[in-house]
Amino acid sequence: MTENVWSYKSTSGHLAGADLTGYKVEAADGGIGKVDKHSDEVGDAYLVVDTGVWIFGKEVLLPASTVTRVDPQEKKVYVDRTKEQIKSAPEFHRDRHLGNAGYHEELGSYYGSGVPFGGRPF
Repeated sequence: MTENVWSYKSTSGHLAGADLTGYKVEAADGGIGKVDKHSDEVGDAYLVVDTGVWIFGKEVLLPASTVTRVDPQEKKVYVDRTKEQIKSAPEFHRDRHLGNAGYHEELGSYYGSGVPFGGRPF
């Protein structure tokens, strides 16, 4: 199931080529930060989110499939995971993990299962 985790859902309203940098990111239970980097690459689309003070000094990588809605008027991206589910994801380090196939597989398994390790179905 991890192959589709790196693609935007057709219902998300995401338009290929749209610059999401700086958009606020809203988890199911509140804000988690801002988009610092993103990729629209087919089969490898993702958001890198700067969490600011929420997880001090950390970034998280979210596969595109977690995006439920993009609102260009509000400059917000909505994702279908809770703060705790995102915080519990495999730790992300930009210099080691961007483009790392093993990390992408691990993260894809975490988010692609629909039931993250120890989590509940959505």
